Amino acid sequence: MSTQSPEPEVPVRRIDRVLAFSALGLAAASIVCFFAIIIGTAVGMQQEDFGAGVWPVVAAIPYWGLPLAFVMIIVLLAMSFIRKGRASRP
Repeated sequence: MSTQSPEPEVPVRRIDRVLAFSALGLAAASIVCFFAIIIGTAVGMQQEDFGAGVWPVVAAIPYWGLPLAFVMIIVLLAMSFIRKGRASRP
Protein backbone atom coordinates (compact mmCIF):
# COMPACT_ATOMS: atom_id res chain seq x y z
CA MET A 1 0.00 0.00 0.00
CA SER A 2 1.32 3.36 -0.95
CA THR A 3 0.52 6.52 0.89
CA GLN A 4 -0.04 9.83 -0.77
CA SER A 5 2.03 12.81 0.26
CA PRO A 6 0.07 15.33 2.33
CA GLU A 7 1.19 18.23 0.11
CA PRO A 8 -0.32 18.80 -3.31
CA GLU A 9 1.93 18.43 -6.35
CA VAL A 10 3.31 21.84 -7.34
CA PRO A 11 4.22 22.32 -11.01
CA VAL A 12 7.69 23.57 -11.91
CA ARG A 13 7.62 26.97 -13.56
CA ARG A 14 9.80 28.14 -16.42
CA ILE A 15 11.66 30.68 -14.24
CA ASP A 16 12.62 27.86 -11.87
CA ARG A 17 14.12 25.86 -14.72
CA VAL A 18 15.95 28.91 -16.07
CA LEU A 19 17.42 29.72 -12.66
CA ALA A 20 18.43 26.11 -12.01
CA PHE A 21 20.11 25.48 -15.35
CA SER A 22 21.79 28.88 -15.55
CA ALA A 23 23.16 28.52 -12.02
CA LEU A 24 24.43 25.04 -12.88
CA GLY A 25 25.99 26.23 -16.13
CA LEU A 26 27.60 29.26 -14.51
CA ALA A 27 29.04 27.17 -11.67
CA ALA A 28 30.37 24.58 -14.13
CA ALA A 29 31.95 27.27 -16.32
CA SER A 30 33.53 28.82 -13.23
CA ILE A 31 35.05 25.53 -12.16
CA VAL A 32 36.37 24.83 -15.67
CA CYS A 33 37.95 28.31 -15.83
CA PHE A 34 39.42 27.85 -12.36
CA PHE A 35 41.12 24.62 -13.45
CA ALA A 36 42.27 26.31 -16.68
CA ILE A 37 44.09 28.91 -14.58
CA ILE A 38 45.62 26.21 -12.37
CA ILE A 39 46.78 24.24 -15.41
CA GLY A 40 48.12 27.38 -17.08
CA THR A 41 50.15 28.20 -14.00
CA ALA A 42 51.40 24.62 -13.73
CA VAL A 43 52.73 24.55 -17.29
CA GLY A 44 54.85 27.62 -16.68
CA MET A 45 52.81 30.67 -17.66
CA GLN A 46 54.00 33.83 -15.97
CA GLN A 47 51.82 36.48 -14.33
CA GLU A 48 52.24 38.79 -17.35
CA ASP A 49 50.85 36.10 -19.68
CA PHE A 50 47.52 36.11 -17.83
CA GLY A 51 46.97 39.80 -18.59
CA ALA A 52 46.63 39.39 -22.35
CA GLY A 53 44.28 37.62 -24.72
CA VAL A 54 41.33 35.74 -23.32
CA TRP A 55 42.87 35.16 -19.87
CA PRO A 56 41.33 38.22 -18.15
CA VAL A 57 37.87 36.90 -19.07
CA VAL A 58 38.82 33.38 -17.95
CA ALA A 59 39.99 34.83 -14.63
CA ALA A 60 36.85 36.94 -14.17
CA ILE A 61 34.39 34.08 -14.66
CA PRO A 62 35.24 32.29 -11.38
CA TYR A 63 35.52 35.62 -9.58
CA TRP A 64 31.97 36.69 -10.47
CA GLY A 65 30.38 33.41 -11.57
CA LEU A 66 30.53 31.37 -8.38
CA PRO A 67 28.99 34.04 -6.12
CA LEU A 68 26.32 34.77 -8.73
CA ALA A 69 25.50 31.05 -9.06
CA PHE A 70 25.24 30.82 -5.26
CA VAL A 71 22.82 33.76 -5.16
CA MET A 72 20.76 32.23 -7.96
CA ILE A 73 20.47 28.95 -6.04
CA ILE A 74 19.38 30.80 -2.89
CA VAL A 75 16.74 32.71 -4.89
CA LEU A 76 15.55 29.44 -6.43
CA LEU A 77 15.21 27.82 -3.00
CA ALA A 78 13.34 30.82 -1.60
CA MET A 79 10.94 30.85 -4.54
CA SER A 80 10.36 27.13 -4.16
CA PHE A 81 9.65 27.37 -0.43
CA ILE A 82 7.26 30.29 -0.95
CA ARG A 83 5.42 28.50 -3.76
CA LYS A 84 5.08 25.27 -1.77
CA GLY A 85 3.91 27.19 1.26
CA ARG A 86 1.22 28.95 -0.74
CA ALA A 87 0.14 25.69 -2.35
CA SER A 88 -0.29 23.94 0.99
CA ARG A 89 -2.59 26.64 2.38
CA PRO A 90 -6.31 25.87 2.23
